[in-house]
Amino acid sequence: MKQLEKYSIGIGDRFARQGKAQLKALVEAKKLGVNLVPVWNKSFREHTIVHTDPSTVRKEADEAVNALGWKDPYYVDADHISLKTVDLFLESSDFFTLDVADYSGKPTSEKDIEAFVKAHTSFLGSLSIPGIERPLQITEETVRMTARKYLLAIQEAGKIYRHIEAKKGKGNFITEVSIDETDVPQAPVEMLFILSAIAREGIPAQTIAPKFTGRFNKGIDYVGDVKQFEKEFNEDVAVVAFAIKEFGLPSNLKLSVHSGSDKFSIYGPIQKALKRTGAGLHLKTAGTTWLEELIGLATGESEGLAIAKEIYQKAYGRFDELCAPYASVIDIDRSKLPDPSQVSKWDGKQFAETLRHVPSNSHYNPHFRQLLHVGYKIAAEMGDRYYKALEAAEEEISKNVQENLLERHIKRVFL
Repeated sequence: MKQLEKYSIGIGDRFARQGKAQLKALVEAKKLGVNLVPVWNKSFREHTIVHTDPSTVRKEADEAVNALGWKDPYYVDADHISLKTVDLFLESSDFFTLDVADYSGKPTSEKDIEAFVKAHTSFLGSLSIPGIERPLQITEETVRMTARKYLLAIQEAGKIYRHIEAKKGKGNFITEVSIDETDVPQAPVEMLFILSAIAREGIPAQTIAPKFTGRFNKGIDYVGDVKQFEKEFNEDVAVVAFAIKEFGLPSNLKLSVHSGSDKFSIYGPIQKALKRTGAGLHLKTAGTTWLEELIGLATGESEGLAIAKEIYQKAYGRFDELCAPYASVIDIDRSKLPDPSQVSKWDGKQFAETLRHVPSNSHYNPHFRQLLHVGYKIAAEMGDRYYKALEAAEEEISKNVQENLLERHIKRVFL
């Protein structure tokens, strides 16, 4: 059976050009004592927008691994797939993120709900879980409410898992269950019975992506109560450790943090929890790489800067179209976006400083950054013009990508 390592990081990029630069960051991390495996990921939505297919991600990963002589495991993730989209990824992927958010909050049959309640009568009463301050108080209604909210979603995850297993064979891929795109965070008691449902469905989940409090907006820092996040993260770590033993789930099951790039405020609490408990982690960071491409183009001046400015100008004009698919994971105040006529006068340094995620820099603008984060469709529409510019600025972009991943992400979480 494929077994995901203790620490893994979701990487990848919209245009499949930065695989080597990303892997160099992991090579450097290994020299510093962190054994971190790469998981290249790209969703169906992203493939659709840039007109690529999953084979391009496999190609990027294989080429990077061969070029750098990487000897450790690596994976290609079919990110946020459903039964409707999974077949496109079967040949290229060996990691599957089962996205069942559309089914959470919708009840399955009353028969299945009551059977689930009956199967968990031994948990009724007060349940102490090591690592959680107060015992969980569990009643039949607690179990019933959790089943009504999440059981259908986990049943759907079971259908997707068995479909993949029938095609790829048991043990030949890694499974993640994603329940992060829901309205409210899961309480510890809900996480407990979600994990039980996963086990009862026969899903050998090695990562699970819960919903945390606060906003995990694309490309910018965490927005919310850091103390509350820390409490939820620590409780989820504790529940996972308990559920592994209680339900016979894979011993390496760990939390997965989605939209994990640039969430600097919570990296400290995560790092602290990993060191204290010895728990593993999967951190998804893919989206941040495309912005490093833009920064590299802008600082190269000339054609690269012209392209960066044109992408912003068009993104500004197509705001509603570009933001709609990401409405739940961005918060952009249009009044705080610079006018394109103003941006057209910037030099490369100002463009880069406005975009690069360095909050201490007075030029940094999170609204500008979020809009460009979702504006990659415009770069895709440029086709060869954009790709040739990437080639021309390859050295600078590669340096940016590696530094961003290593210095602003890996070191802050895993070292």
